[in-house]
Amino acid sequence: MSRSLVLIYSLLSRRRLSESRRNLFLIPTSLALVTSLAIIFYISSTSNIFTNQNPPLLLKHTIASPLHFPPTNSLLTAPLNNISSNPVHLQQSPHLSTTQLNFHPTGNNVHNEVFHDRDIFMENYKEMNRSFKIYIYPHSQHDPFANVLLPVDFEPRGNYASESYFKKVLVKSHFITEDPLKADLFFLPFSIARLRHDPRVGINGIQDFIRDYIFNISHSYPFWNRTGGADHFYVACHSIGRSAMDKVEEVKLNTIQVVCSSSYFLSAYFAHKDVSLPQIWPRHGEPPRIAPTKRNRLVFFAGSINSPVRERLVEVWGNDSEISVHSGHLKTPYAEELLRSKFCLHVKGFEVNTARIGDALYYGCVPVIIANHYDLPYADILNWKSFSVIVATLDIPLLKQVLKGINFNEYLRLQSNVLKVRKHFQWHTSSVTFDAFDMVMYDLWLRRSSVRVQLPM
Repeated sequence: MSRSLVLIYSLLSRRRLSESRRNLFLIPTSLALVTSLAIIFYISSTSNIFTNQNPPLLLKHTIASPLHFPPTNSLLTAPLNNISSNPVHLQQSPHLSTTQLNFHPTGNNVHNEVFHDRDIFMENYKEMNRSFKIYIYPHSQHDPFANVLLPVDFEPRGNYASESYFKKVLVKSHFITEDPLKADLFFLPFSIARLRHDPRVGINGIQDFIRDYIFNISHSYPFWNRTGGADHFYVACHSIGRSAMDKVEEVKLNTIQVVCSSSYFLSAYFAHKDVSLPQIWPRHGEPPRIAPTKRNRLVFFAGSINSPVRERLVEVWGNDSEISVHSGHLKTPYAEELLRSKFCLHVKGFEVNTARIGDALYYGCVPVIIANHYDLPYADILNWKSFSVIVATLDIPLLKQVLKGINFNEYLRLQSNVLKVRKHFQWHTSSVTFDAFDMVMYDLWLRRSSVRVQLPM
């Protein structure tokens, strides 16, 4: 009998021990679950991650606190190493990724409206023209680097003309203020393209020049230090610009970079903060018009084979009768090839950007974009689905299938929208309403910082 009691007691003890161990296991698991639910609840209540609400595009600025503007030879007491290396929170605007822009040629997929919201754009555009002000750090013709810091005294030309055009038009625009206390943004006027060709600097000296320039303005003026450069911007179209800031981390992290090499893939580019500058080859006069029915070639591309993407294009379609791919000298004028083609390819080379989108639009050809991770110009303003076709680089073998899947009525809508948007991809020496300068300014206006930090009295 006693043996039976002992056995029963032993079994009960083991069961209690097992339950105790199970309870000990359940306690941390339950705590982890409760903690996770609490975190999710907190994030959902304080963030827009779980909602579709976009931040308003038309915001009222926080009123700037009065600041003392010292003479240019005064020094600030705050050392540079006290500047925060964290990005300053900026007013964000909605962006589209290339995956969101993919065109699926089934059914009626072409959007008639070229703006995401034309009414909002027009309302904001009026407000921008009324109130937006930019201060340019002053330099004179006697400055030893006047050629780098002042606008060019000739009409810009070539592949990287966008950089020079912007500065040339900006200095003559109504957006400029000579009172830095009224400025929404501050322009860093150095030219990466000019530095690159200046024998005193060159490619290897650009990083040191930028470092020294930021040091000088941060010690002569109070405006850089109050936000760590978050209300400053610079413009660069040449790809060397993406490494020009490597010795000044706060420029990459905080400053608005208006650049042609606008790729989500680059660690130094932040789409919510930076601006995609369209790379445009300057052309004069009214863009040509030709009836869509006279475009007798399906698709055209010409350019150097300087990337795996272009190599793949030639490998697959180099000998095709309907897809015209050229890597050498053209026998016919470039403009003529664009005018006779329905679609014109923009294919990633060394960078995601080239002037080919601007070329296609100018000549009324529907651009086909094969450049993964490209933050397309004006992506938060224009609906790229309405006037272009996006093809992933992996889908190059499907290129003909994609383009032939677009019926004639869809093509007509695409081509009609090309004619509507091409004015946004043209430069003029004096700004013309809704041209490239106006559109870049609007993108800057969307990104103006509402942060104002009061300086010590």
